[in-house]
Amino acid sequence: MANPATKNKERFILLAFLLLKLVLSYALVNGVYELHRDEYLHIDQGRHLAAGFTSVPPLTSLFSWLIQALGNSVFMVRLFPALFGMLTIAYCWKTVTLLKGNLLAKCLVAMALIFSSLLRLNTLYQPNSFDVLAWTTAFYYLLRYFNGSQSKYLYFFAVTIALGFLNKYNILFLVMGLLPAIIITPGRKVFTDRHFYFALLLGLVIVVPNLIWQVNHQFPVLKHMQELQRTQLVHVSRFNFLISQPLFFISSIFVLLAGIGSLLLYKPFRPYRWVILTYLLTMAVFTYFRAKDYYALGLYPILLAFGATFLGQRLAKRRALSITLFVFNIGSFVYLLPLIMPVYSPAQIVAHQKRFERVGALRWEDGKNHQLPQDYADMQGWKELAQLADSAYALVKDKDGLLVRADNYGQAGAINYYSKYKNINAVAYNADYLYWFKLDRPIKTMIMISGSYDKDPFREREKPYFAKITKIGEIKNPYARERGAGVFLLEGAVAAVTPIIKREIEEEKQ
Repeated sequence: MANPATKNKERFILLAFLLLKLVLSYALVNGVYELHRDEYLHIDQGRHLAAGFTSVPPLTSLFSWLIQALGNSVFMVRLFPALFGMLTIAYCWKTVTLLKGNLLAKCLVAMALIFSSLLRLNTLYQPNSFDVLAWTTAFYYLLRYFNGSQSKYLYFFAVTIALGFLNKYNILFLVMGLLPAIIITPGRKVFTDRHFYFALLLGLVIVVPNLIWQVNHQFPVLKHMQELQRTQLVHVSRFNFLISQPLFFISSIFVLLAGIGSLLLYKPFRPYRWVILTYLLTMAVFTYFRAKDYYALGLYPILLAFGATFLGQRLAKRRALSITLFVFNIGSFVYLLPLIMPVYSPAQIVAHQKRFERVGALRWEDGKNHQLPQDYADMQGWKELAQLADSAYALVKDKDGLLVRADNYGQAGAINYYSKYKNINAVAYNADYLYWFKLDRPIKTMIMISGSYDKDPFREREKPYFAKITKIGEIKNPYARERGAGVFLLEGAVAAVTPIIKREIEEEKQ
């Protein structure tokens, strides 16, 4: 048993790693980038708390409500995913402790997690960071249970899965891989423990409000998945999905390979074979459904913990090899840094376009190459759009009859976030904004934002319904995905406008 001095030393080192993680999450994001289009939607969900949403489960909205209560700054928005990443490191550290790994092993797993693609993931306020944390925590509590059969860990596991479900339905894929893995290994003894069923009941109680919401809204999650399959997943290659997996942790590839190999061949890890079986089965499910490559990220922290434990034992007295491993981890990450983190400005990326193109970083979800990575293009032009919307808003005399309608959720959310008018209430005909229209009074004026792809620059479609249409401007940022999106002020609406919009909303909901 470690003495207090050793424990204090380890706590200090862990704290240092966590602070490093936090600092890098901010320092490695070029200030030219704004928030990502998805982040604006998640922030707006905090203003409309509910048991469910069309795009994601409700947990993110609670985090968003808290972010807004704490000032709603960009710093605070980025703090939450960074904290989830820090907790992932902490749970992997605890996992190595559970596996009786030494301090070297703990440092190895912390380095492997920090200097990896998870650093990029943890700069974006999306459900993905908590998703990885939930998967890691679920593995940890199952390991604790199988190590000592303490029933309380089954309840912790059930609550973790339930919270993971309320964060992102992606965790169901882990359950699909985990159940058969446990059934075909000695871990199936868990099914004879009555606390397993009580824990399962507790988990169901936690997720029931969201399930009821899904039923009452005709399962919008299924419609969302169908839309993803039609517009995005159809371009996903199963081969590319598999090839990209080791690339997420290429800087710590030796730790990852050690984790996979030791779980398959290392005798002391034989009781944990269900972990590697879960990995293989879940990967098979993801591959079959043509999942996006990052959906599987939650599987890797636990593998890195096992790999670090194994290497920590083997390298304990081989200082030169240990140092070499750390140097490779940091050195390769630094070399790949511009490909992993948004440290380059858009102009710098264009100047080094071939380097990005070679690794597929410029390929968007439409299957085509563009001048910037899609995520980076989705972080440009939003402030410019909000300023144009504000210019239009300032010209409106009667705000009671005003509707601000964007082309998509990114536009609507960005306007609501950056606008100096906090009651501007921009909405759109997609995602959760379909449920946030306020049509309790006739529409007299509309601020309309067109899409960048729109082929009606003079708003011929709207001319029969408004007496005057003025173009305020359009996004000029050459690197923005929304470049060319126009802001129009439509005044003097005829009586038929409100019923038309209500009908269009209902059609979009179908």
